[in-house]
Amino acid sequence: MIAKWLFQTFAWLLGFAVLLFVPAGTLHWGGAWVFLLFMVAVALGFGGWLAKKNPGLLAERMRSPIQADQPSADKKLLAVFFPVYLIWFIAMGLDERFHPGRMAVAWQALGLVLLIASSAFIQWVFMENTFAAAVVKVQSERGHHVISTGPYAFVRHPMYSGAIPFMVGTALLLGSWWGTAISPIFAVFFAIRIRIEERTLMTGLSGYADYAVRVRYRLLPGVW
Repeated sequence: MIAKWLFQTFAWLLGFAVLLFVPAGTLHWGGAWVFLLFMVAVALGFGGWLAKKNPGLLAERMRSPIQADQPSADKKLLAVFFPVYLIWFIAMGLDERFHPGRMAVAWQALGLVLLIASSAFIQWVFMENTFAAAVVKVQSERGHHVISTGPYAFVRHPMYSGAIPFMVGTALLLGSWWGTAISPIFAVFFAIRIRIEERTLMTGLSGYADYAVRVRYRLLPGVW
């Protein structure tokens, strides 16, 4: 499993590099190198921690993003999400090609801060929720039950709460105003997916309806 995880990790990182550097037409892009090195550190850190503390969750997150027991609505959403995600990276590469160095370093530094903070928050989510799969489903075979501790005491879907600033931070670190302008669309994707996930959990996970009554907010306390 460790060998498969390492292969998947570096395949994803290689994909990120190609999507960024080929459209940019150059390897002289400091923000991209910082981003890739940060992603290496996060991937190895998260994966190493999961391999030691929660190998079941690591194995679950290594599975295909399209699975048989996944709601069809989630499959359709991902079929749109992934192309948009790829286009986002390509757009940031093209932005670097045509507008190199346009963003101030202070904004890029803010992007790195957002990446660090959101990664730490997502790590907290993993520490609290052993059922944080990459797809929408009820994991009956793993004894799936409601998690209401840690960040789940404040919002019902904290993984997405952490993912949104991660997206914005990525675009800022890469110095791309195009990417920053596009990144809010991912919040829309997450909101739609939350609706799909809530329908699945309400009908398939015992105790989730009561939990939803206790924890009112889905994504951001006081807002939604």
